[in-house]
Amino acid sequence: MRIKFLLITLLVSVIGFSQSVNDYKGVIVPLKYDFLKTENQYRMSTMTKANLNKAGFQAFYGNEELPSGFGDRCDLLYVDVKKESGFLITKLFIEFKDCYGKVIYTSEIGKSKEKDYETAYRECLDLAFVSVNALHYKYNGKSFTSSKTATVPTSAPVATQSVVATVSAPVADMKDPNLLYAQPTENGYQLIDKTPKVVMKLLKTSRPDSFIAIKDGIQGSLNAKDNQWFFEYYKNDQLVSEKVSVKF
Repeated sequence: MRIKFLLITLLVSVIGFSQSVNDYKGVIVPLKYDFLKTENQYRMSTMTKANLNKAGFQAFYGNEELPSGFGDRCDLLYVDVKKESGFLITKLFIEFKDCYGKVIYTSEIGKSKEKDYETAYRECLDLAFVSVNALHYKYNGKSFTSSKTATVPTSAPVATQSVVATVSAPVADMKDPNLLYAQPTENGYQLIDKTPKVVMKLLKTSRPDSFIAIKDGIQGSLNAKDNQWFFEYYKNDQLVSEKVSVKF
């Protein structure tokens, strides 16, 4: 009886996760994971993207220009590969998060006893993706843009409705040579250039159009004004405002 109950619970859990990932039309793959020292070390980002494509997802690197139809960052998932500590064994698992950093799905842990890092990571990643493949991902056509617009309460105060209606992310100029790309982190985003190099770190605030920003050791804020982003900080008691082009 207990085994049957556990099997039913597992099946319900998998179905629930499957429905969740099916709400997203694509996945963003970072160029570097926290447990690695350099971008795409041991070809981890390359292997992640290949496994995602094999599982049916449309995957894009964090610094890649997205095709038409993928412009809204909240219609996309953001994948991360995490490493668990283990004695004489390598353990990796995969997390899928939404644009606000909420975990949508966590894979099973892939394990390997291989001593060579690249071999061990490849084996762990392939094993972790077994549970991802079992989701049988297929995009269901849902758009979070339309969903968010439709869920604004009609009974909300006029001031609140005005804020929701007017706050929107500035449109990025994809031709700007200084364009930065936003990659989700636990508490906000990191902005990278085409190198790729981390140029600025952002921490979320209670407002969607304003972030705490840190650049070259200088702390300020990144604010949306007049359909553009501005990095603002004080230097010699004077407010400095620098235009920043960002693709979220």
